[in-house]
Amino acid sequence: MKSLCYRVLTAALLFIPFMAAAQHADKLLIVHADDAGVSHATNTAIIAAFEKKAITSASIMVPCAWFPEIAAYAKTHPELDWGIHITLTAEWKNYKWGGVASSNEIASLLDKDGYFYTSVEEFARHAKPEEVRKEVRAQIRKAMAAGIRISHLDTHMGSLFGSPDLVKIYQELGKEFNLPVMIPMNMIHLMAPQMLPYIDTVNNVVVKQFISAFKAAPADKWHEYYDQALQQLTPGLNEIIFHLAYDNDEMQAVTTDHPDFGAAWRQQDLNYVMSDDFSQLLKKEGFRLVGWKDVSSSH
Repeated sequence: MKSLCYRVLTAALLFIPFMAAAQHADKLLIVHADDAGVSHATNTAIIAAFEKKAITSASIMVPCAWFPEIAAYAKTHPELDWGIHITLTAEWKNYKWGGVASSNEIASLLDKDGYFYTSVEEFARHAKPEEVRKEVRAQIRKAMAAGIRISHLDTHMGSLFGSPDLVKIYQELGKEFNLPVMIPMNMIHLMAPQMLPYIDTVNNVVVKQFISAFKAAPADKWHEYYDQALQQLTPGLNEIIFHLAYDNDEMQAVTTDHPDFGAAWRQQDLNYVMSDDFSQLLKKEGFRLVGWKDVSSSH
């Protein structure tokens, strides 16, 4: 998960017109796809969604096996909005990954088999802050070295909201690389209110309402949660995230025994975001579609 804009005096001055629009007039919406790089089925789905202009943003999992494919596409499509989905967990049963930094430098982040931990709780319990900082830097630098023009940072499974130290690292690295970090304020209020005192709301432009599905639904009712959530949004900066992929043999193997956010779930998200009903709803509700580049003072 993540938050938006970053900083400094001259950049802040440039940002005033956007802030005024966000607070007083426009319903701004980032339509975002997570998990680029996790599989070929995910990469091709996200590319298809970008090419149809069904999404305005995506973020990339640098440690994953299919990173080179999406990195090559991102390098040749710098006009698109590419974030880094900071990845510090590996949740799937039979598909695992470790870090970008050398394993001996991030030992606290790795389980007995040398992979990232499965859950955010395990990660937060074991992680040493300086090793987290080292790994996140390595992921950002690898993406930059691959030629990706990075628009923002966000955090896979919300792992960097797991403790005050992790929140601090997340925000500090955003400043270090002059990148906005995605902070979903409504989700923090709901799921991690103890982190609120550590959120810098002055130097970040916060996502007012963040929409993400957490419960599966039948295919013919898949649209209902998203439709209702979108219809309830008010003026300001909002973000809706999708997990896009094709429900094929590869994605079924990646997500085996994990129906939540599994292959069928991701196909339903893809069907929804590519549908005429979705695009018509956005127009009907009067959203101004934006990407991270549009709301970031650093670009």
